[in-house]
Amino acid sequence: MTSATISKPGSVRKTATTRLKVTRSRGGLLYVLPFFVAFTLFLLWPLVYGLWMSFTDRDLAAGAEPRVVGLANYAEALTDPMVWTTFGNTVLFTVMTTIPLVVLALAAALLVNMGLPGQWVWRMAFFLPYLLASTVVSLFWEWIYNPELGLINAVLGVFGIEGQAWLQNPDFAMAAIAVATTWWTLGFNFLLYLAALQNIPATVYEAAAIDGAGKWRQLFSVTLPLLRNITMLILVLQVLASLKVFDQIYQMTAGGPDDSTRSILMYVYDTGFTGYRLGYASAISYVFFAIILILSLLQLRFARRSDQS
Repeated sequence: MTSATISKPGSVRKTATTRLKVTRSRGGLLYVLPFFVAFTLFLLWPLVYGLWMSFTDRDLAAGAEPRVVGLANYAEALTDPMVWTTFGNTVLFTVMTTIPLVVLALAAALLVNMGLPGQWVWRMAFFLPYLLASTVVSLFWEWIYNPELGLINAVLGVFGIEGQAWLQNPDFAMAAIAVATTWWTLGFNFLLYLAALQNIPATVYEAAAIDGAGKWRQLFSVTLPLLRNITMLILVLQVLASLKVFDQIYQMTAGGPDDSTRSILMYVYDTGFTGYRLGYASAISYVFFAIILILSLLQLRFARRSDQS
């Protein structure tokens, strides 16, 4: 037997290791493949196709092939008064919902974390509405806001206060939708805060108590500083969620009265599927996407500076 036919043990082990890595890589690719296909078909391809369409005059009602118009759709979007009106409505809704959804979620989590009797009841009461469909929530609150049979006007009538047409009055419609949204989505933020509170070691509070800190002092000097990271996460997620509002507004007011509750996504929907201008609707979408991206980057940068300080 010649030396050329003798395999060294080291080379055999190296070959076996290489084959094992290749086998594992192929197995990993097979596991990733379904997600990659779904990601490409339902997210990546629509993003790329929508971006291309924003540079065309694509029209659902026209039979002709779309014509490339360059930046004309973007120029129109930046000068369209309805774009800025609906964007202002969206920002107003975001402010109306983000602050209470952070503050009330924190308060609810602190209340449950105190160890009150029947904690499962409290947790269910705060989280259960989040599991409801938007259609159910919208119908539920439409009945509450009903000017003739609604619960709110009935309660106000007991105290001699005149009721309102809450969803038909431009002065109250957006606030009414914000209240319904707060009740509906509070549970998600509540759950995040509760998990963060339960991860704070008890020894931290014991040390603070030994130093003479009372309950309120522990809240402001121990609990809230330790919740800063989760608060920033909740704030970012809530701003993004509120900026994308569509369902409850579409179902409760359809953007009325007088476009006072019409969000920018509703305008995109109406432009693309009612006005049939898909190219222009795509351009508005990407302008809005750019604004959301800038806001997200600013929030993350602010969060990093807060962590460093």
